[in-house]
Amino acid sequence: MRVVFALVLLIGLALAGFAVYVAQNRFAQYQTKLEDQQRSLAKNIKLTKLWVVTHKVRYGEKLHKKDVTLVAWPVASVPEGAFQEKNKPYSKDDSKLRSVLRTMEKNEPVLAVKVTAPGEDAGVTSRLSKGMRAFAIRVDVASGVSGFLRPGESIDIYWSGQANAREITKMILAGVKLIAIDQTADQDVSNPIVARTVTVEVSPQDVGALAQAQSTGKLSLSLRGAKDNSAVAAVEIDQNQLLGIKPEAPKVVEAKRECTIRTRKGSEVVTIPVPCPNGG
Repeated sequence: MRVVFALVLLIGLALAGFAVYVAQNRFAQYQTKLEDQQRSLAKNIKLTKLWVVTHKVRYGEKLHKKDVTLVAWPVASVPEGAFQEKNKPYSKDDSKLRSVLRTMEKNEPVLAVKVTAPGEDAGVTSRLSKGMRAFAIRVDVASGVSGFLRPGESIDIYWSGQANAREITKMILAGVKLIAIDQTADQDVSNPIVARTVTVEVSPQDVGALAQAQSTGKLSLSLRGAKDNSAVAAVEIDQNQLLGIKPEAPKVVEAKRECTIRTRKGSEVVTIPVPCPNGG
């Protein structure tokens, strides 16, 4: 009985060893094929190295060396404005660190539009285009689109007031970029904010127009669609147009004809009214 048990045990061990041997060979074959495929892929697809964030970073944070790392990236798919190997997005000098303008998720490439220039804070000045100015507009729930405005969005601006003895509303600027709501320029704000002021990016000439408009009437904002860059025709409406009232044509009053004759009484010339010919 013991001999049979020992024989069965030996056969079992032999079969197990054979199974392990076969499995090892199969794994080795798979590993070899995988390495061959990777080498072939590396030959067919050119790769470069990009800087990506190692963890989620939010608006206003400084970008340090520990926050980024290099990863291989297909050359044909490099995003515009990405930081490649030689162009480091961080600095050893704390005064030259970049600030994050938009939230980036782990392993997301660092893009130029999502960080400031070296040493800049993530404030309003970092959002201004060259030659443009920031202008603050007072708003409330009604004029500020009920808190649905966010930095980075586009708006049209309307002025309501009195002009030429008429109450009118007129669109004075179209497609204006919002750069801040109250004291925040964070584009990733998800909760609606009932703002008291919004800051827009406009030209120096438009700053003068907005200042004059804000001091002489009321400004209202109209939110544009995310991809709407269409040109808008001039918009102007008064109370008569709003209510569908057609203004009455002015009555033409004919001037009454006066006929006179002149006569001399001594040294004095006297004008005397007389009936006009043909009943005029």
